[in-house]
Amino acid sequence: MASKYITLETLEREMNLRNLTPDVDLDLNKVRVPEINRPALQLTGYFEHFVSERVQIIGFVEHSYLMKMSQEEREAAYEAFVSKGVPCVIFTTSMEPSQDLINIGRRYNVPTFVTDKDTSSFTAEIIRWMNVQLAPTISIHGVLVDVYGEGVLIMGESGIGKSEAALELVKRGHRLITDDVVEISKVSDVTLVGSSPDITRHFIELRGIGIIDVRMLFGVESVENTHSIDLVIKLEEWDKDKVYDRLGLEEEYTEFLGNKVVCHSLPIRPGRNLAVIVETAAVNHRQKKMGYNAAQELYKRVQENLAKKRKEKS
Repeated sequence: MASKYITLETLEREMNLRNLTPDVDLDLNKVRVPEINRPALQLTGYFEHFVSERVQIIGFVEHSYLMKMSQEEREAAYEAFVSKGVPCVIFTTSMEPSQDLINIGRRYNVPTFVTDKDTSSFTAEIIRWMNVQLAPTISIHGVLVDVYGEGVLIMGESGIGKSEAALELVKRGHRLITDDVVEISKVSDVTLVGSSPDITRHFIELRGIGIIDVRMLFGVESVENTHSIDLVIKLEEWDKDKVYDRLGLEEEYTEFLGNKVVCHSLPIRPGRNLAVIVETAAVNHRQKKMGYNAAQELYKRVQENLAKKRKEKS
């Protein structure tokens, strides 16, 4: 996995920040970790365990502390903090830093930004956004479709029918996220998000026909740019000697980037309607998440019936 980063220009644009140091080159520093720091301790002179590569956020408390210092003390404390190589400093709640602080940032090529949002809401928003932008990412061969709100990743050997199944699902009203290459990002310990490479977004390759543009053929409602990966379906050639799960009492999983996702192996035979089976798998998975498992319900009924018969015999 290649090292990912966020440019300060992108941060300024996406977070709607006001740049107080437009003369500082935003390409000099980059954000590489999805965490923030509020430098309360650093402004008092404590720098042990200071993670300087984080985005630095100065809220009302830190700003008030700085403003109560004399100018000499304030400049010394702020310079000691900024000189550690921080990527940028963001003042929240529309607080305007004094000119001496702006000049110190300019001296060390550290951009100074201001946001109108309060500290708590801005902190939550920027952490969420950076987690997505800097999430570990891998690319796999497959097709990702939004089926009834569930992100279904269809995998299998080349030519087995993944793209054809995706096209049929799109015709039935579902949404394509990506065909052929799926970029999977781990945005949290429980969530994987799939997306398409920019160059192939919204395209499907059909053998014998060629490349089709799903968005142009079926409209913008037939595509999405990203979606969580909730279920994996692996297509494989039918093997008469293999024993396939017919009840589904035990869940099987596959793993991406350390996260486990429920996985079904689907044997392919002539005449099987893949789109209908995928739809059913997605709805059944959603039903399980809501607390109902058809296989367990059937097993419960069978056990109750056997118990009843044993009781009648005795």
